[in-house]
Amino acid sequence: MRFVLRGFPAFIFVFASVTGEALDLGLPTDNDAIFRGGGAEFYQYIERDYKGTKSTPWEGGQYGFVRNPVETAAGIFYTRFHEGIDIKPMQRDANGEPIDEVRAISAGKVVYVNTIASYSNYGRYIVVEHRWEGAPYYSLYGHLSSPLTRVGQSVQRGEKIAVMGYTGEGLNRERAHLHLEINLLLSRNFEAWHDAVYRNDPNHHGIFNGLNLQGIDVAKLYLADRENSSLTIPQFLANEETFYKVALPKARHFELPGRYPWLVKSVNSSRQAWEVSFARSGVPLKIEPIDRPVSQPELTYVKRTEVDCSFYTRGEIAGRGASAHLTESGKAQMRLLTWPD
Repeated sequence: MRFVLRGFPAFIFVFASVTGEALDLGLPTDNDAIFRGGGAEFYQYIERDYKGTKSTPWEGGQYGFVRNPVETAAGIFYTRFHEGIDIKPMQRDANGEPIDEVRAISAGKVVYVNTIASYSNYGRYIVVEHRWEGAPYYSLYGHLSSPLTRVGQSVQRGEKIAVMGYTGEGLNRERAHLHLEINLLLSRNFEAWHDAVYRNDPNHHGIFNGLNLQGIDVAKLYLADRENSSLTIPQFLANEETFYKVALPKARHFELPGRYPWLVKSVNSSRQAWEVSFARSGVPLKIEPIDRPVSQPELTYVKRTEVDCSFYTRGEIAGRGASAHLTESGKAQMRLLTWPD
């Protein structure tokens, strides 16, 4: 069943089931310790110096708010978000260089290859587009030594696409690892938005800049997929908690409903704006029309917290309770969703 929502852009919303490749996830390297508890055998450690105490916690290699601890009256909070997982190597040559093969986690098409390590914190990285249940998702493989594929190439699950490395800011040979993400794409108009918001910071990566890729909890997805081989991304994200909601103006260039139609939970032709629900990570979970006009991104709900919301949201929301509000960076991120409107 297809129809166009009046008064909104000409998105075609498809609520009938759509065909596409199943997740059919495979691990990107030989390291399968995630299925045996994960921990130090699976995740590469980070180097931490907290109040003069140096440590090497493997927990920092996990997905989520796992870095940059800050002490508050309510306890220690980790404020830096890690979009993916850092998988440690299993093999090194006589000189200590990592030689693990990096493989495509599922069938797809290579859409981006960055070969210049200094252009990104990811170092050399590859992005592969997968079509799962008719929608596009993007796996990203970072800190590579040698990308072995090209843009436009079709790849199969388990196909070798690179060699693990330690390219990118702040890494050394000892901490070599594969950084893996699974992402939603936010906007095809990202480049124009980036040029306007980050005028002095060139974008070398087109739409496949990390700022335009919203990572989901890939480790949790692997474990859930192992339990349920028919799992879909919408089913997986249905279990995520809504942490905040933002109202967005009616806009011609709001692409998420068309790209991920499962996000749209209801349709009403009299509605005048959108309300988007987000997980704490910033992953969009739900899109609903609302019946009042909105001229700019507006925070409509945030979960009650013990400390300032900036600790929970990568600084996109600040304040607590009734004083909570989108920060300037939060507003800019929300405008990306409807840019250039």
